[in-house]
Amino acid sequence: MKRKQEKVALLSVYYKEGIAEFAQQLIVLGWRILASAGTFRHLDAAKVPVENVSSLVGGDPILGHKVVTLSRELHAGLLASAELESELDELESLGLPFIGLVCVDLYPLEEEIAKLGATPDSVRAQTDIGGPTMLSAGAKGQRIVVCRPEDREPVIKWLDGGQPERENFIAALAARADFTVARYRLLSAQYHGNGQFEGIVGEKVIACRYGENAYQTPAVMYGCRTDDPLALQKFEVVLGDPGFNNWVDVDRLLATITRIAATFHKNHDDVPYIAVGGKHGNPCGAAYGSTTEEVIRMMVEGEPQDLFGGLVITNFEIGEREAELLHAHMAGSVRRVLDGVIAPAFTEGAIEHLRRKGDRCSFIRNPELEFIDANSLDQAPRFRYVRGGFLTQPNYSFVLDIRSDDCTKYGKAIFEQEVDMLLAHAINQTSNSNTITLVKDGKLIGNGVGQQSRVGGAKLAIMRANSAGHDIAGAVAASDSFFPFVDGVETLIDAGVAAIVSTSGSIRDKEVIAFCESKAKPIYLIPDKIGRGFFGH
Repeated sequence: MKRKQEKVALLSVYYKEGIAEFAQQLIVLGWRILASAGTFRHLDAAKVPVENVSSLVGGDPILGHKVVTLSRELHAGLLASAELESELDELESLGLPFIGLVCVDLYPLEEEIAKLGATPDSVRAQTDIGGPTMLSAGAKGQRIVVCRPEDREPVIKWLDGGQPERENFIAALAARADFTVARYRLLSAQYHGNGQFEGIVGEKVIACRYGENAYQTPAVMYGCRTDDPLALQKFEVVLGDPGFNNWVDVDRLLATITRIAATFHKNHDDVPYIAVGGKHGNPCGAAYGSTTEEVIRMMVEGEPQDLFGGLVITNFEIGEREAELLHAHMAGSVRRVLDGVIAPAFTEGAIEHLRRKGDRCSFIRNPELEFIDANSLDQAPRFRYVRGGFLTQPNYSFVLDIRSDDCTKYGKAIFEQEVDMLLAHAINQTSNSNTITLVKDGKLIGNGVGQQSRVGGAKLAIMRANSAGHDIAGAVAASDSFFPFVDGVETLIDAGVAAIVSTSGSIRDKEVIAFCESKAKPIYLIPDKIGRGFFGH
């Protein structure tokens, strides 16, 4: 007959909010409460029946509170097997309780590392040792391990409900504890290692049907812990089932629309309405304007054929009129279908208008899109898998300031052309390099992406603009790096481009500038060292 165990819980938390209520709920369910020094004082002050763990570990905290719960007595209570009578007998002979639940959160290491004045000593002072050790011991001992405040209420409901599927429930909590400890220790290694050690950890957010191709399964999106309101795990899928490729495209479109918003905010202290349409990650339509309908219309007009089956992102709500334009503007007899729309909000009528059979059009909402500005660029380091490891780099942070001394102007574009340069540059910097981007009258008209040569990108952008029926005369062009030969600018100007924004750094810069000046076409240059816009290489 299995021995009946006294129910003993150990609570040791840094953040005290809600812990008294949790302890009281455990007591109602018949648990005896042990707590470490600070948690004991908090619970005692709240009139919660509690015992100080010092009675178990042989005394109060020592070494200035560095050692509180690091004792064999405590960890014996967490590691003894409930299935081994010999170990339970040994606990009993030593007068030690079998600890069945441990609730721990950790010192704020991450917050300390993020402080401007953080030092190795201050980081070490906020590095928890006892907490991670208790979590690891509880996980190994198959205890009920609570390492997040949001897990407390589900644990109470589970205990009160008869502990269904106990083994799976305990295993899930243990895995979360191990994950928490692993991430915590990685933060310390990253900080003290001075770049020698790096890693990335995430928690499953969405399971996709498959990856880039049907045979690539399973495919999963993991979310990292972040306060970024535009992190993909903070977008809500209102309807549909976006797949792996859709989420990749959402990330790319998000990079483009935030870059456009940041560019306008930096140059004009304001962010207009913006819409971007994308296919395979690259913009095939983009526009800004003062009304939502105008912006949708101009975005669609960019490369309407390529937008078919693509995704659209906006910084404004999609209502029925906007949905109708997405569906029908320049669509001819076959109404346009989209794989997804991402916006701050949708009306019910808009969803009904755009939804596809089998809900193959995904509607993805994040209210924060309405407020994107110069502070909305992704600042987290970029990771990229390579065989046997990964590459890291800082994020794409350059935003064109056309008024800056870094932007050298040869000739003078008119105001409207300068504004179009801002849109062209932002699109260009979030398209697969090498890229030449054409913009006219506030909208993208041709995007020549992913080319091996600069002149090849120019020819592709022109071809795409022509095939979409656009008049290139008066358009502006953006290049993501310098022109190594005159042929690129010559191709653009011969096609009707009126102004160019690019970078400097070529041994033939003088020839390129001289050619533009001979044609009375302004060219704005940013040093390649700070302004080169290679993206998604």
